[in-house]
Amino acid sequence: MSRLYAKGRVLGFKRAKRNQRPDISLIQIEGVKTAVDTEFYLGKRVAFVYRAKSEVNGSKIRCIWGRVTRSHGGSGVVKARFRNNLPAKSFGASVRVMMYPSR
Repeated sequence: MSRLYAKGRVLGFKRAKRNQRPDISLIQIEGVKTAVDTEFYLGKRVAFVYRAKSEVNGSKIRCIWGRVTRSHGGSGVVKARFRNNLPAKSFGASVRVMMYPSR
């Protein structure tokens, strides 16, 4: 069975020594080790899928969508901007980096 997404992990927010930017999240994509490897993923959509307590439309599963915007450093980490800021409980959680849209 093949999947149409790559696995990723949320590392945290973009931050400096004293300020943190919750509108930009840092994502480590599985198998991406250099900044050159991140070129393929620029513009791809990211989904943070989680379970909620209450049901909406018969499902407890929710999703926050985002987009990979640029690379961060030289180790293959990327920055992603989500429609709604990711909650702090998402740090260390897995995300799905979709293989679309194609560039």
